[in-house]
Amino acid sequence: MSGRIAVRMDDITPDMNWENFSFFVELFEKTGITPLLGIVPDNRDSSLSCGPADDRFAQTMRELRERGYVIAMHGCHHLYTTKKGGMFPLNHASEFAGVPYERQKEMLLHGRQKMREAGLDTDLFMAPSHSYDRNTLKALRETGFTKLTDGFGRRPYLWAGMTFYPISFMLNRSLKQKNGATTMVIHANHMTDADRQSYADLFRKYGDRMISYSEYLQMPPAKRGGVQRGAEYLLAVCKYILVRARKRYKRG
Repeated sequence: MSGRIAVRMDDITPDMNWENFSFFVELFEKTGITPLLGIVPDNRDSSLSCGPADDRFAQTMRELRERGYVIAMHGCHHLYTTKKGGMFPLNHASEFAGVPYERQKEMLLHGRQKMREAGLDTDLFMAPSHSYDRNTLKALRETGFTKLTDGFGRRPYLWAGMTFYPISFMLNRSLKQKNGATTMVIHANHMTDADRQSYADLFRKYGDRMISYSEYLQMPPAKRGGVQRGAEYLLAVCKYILVRARKRYKRG
């Protein structure tokens, strides 16, 4: 059996690029799957603003959840206040890693309250830039979160009192996997026509390999030890270096 691919969409806000979002909703319907949506509960990141805010945002998200979409809380304000990579250093910028525990807990409580007010409460967390530290995990547990969409691997795993749902290390490699499951990460706000076409082609080619995120959540997690976590950290460092090198090459 070929490996399975679940899908998550980051940076979901009332003033996101609704045209691109609608494009992916149509792709999901054609493929017959439903994704994970990372909603920023109190967005203050101007880079995520692509137009006027939709007053029906919360209602639309609730309707999508009723159709099988899974909701995650994507940070709090989506503002990067440190240059820490944390325990999964794919990026050296963070809203949470390097921030004192009490402040992290305060942000999580604030974000969760906003989600509840919108009727979108969830126990699944999505860290902006994939960056979190031990204080984040402690604060997440203290504020009622049980799941985190991050890490590398071919199946969900248990670590530090949380269930982790891994993302793809390299999408092309994940699409060739013969077993297991992982997550494709989509940032749709600034996609071009060419980007959308690439995803349409990808969904057409690999649609039979894709699963709804709710199905991914049902997979039994494995226990993960310190050695495996250390290997995951090194893989994240390698990907950070590879991505930076690729960007320099394109500029050069």
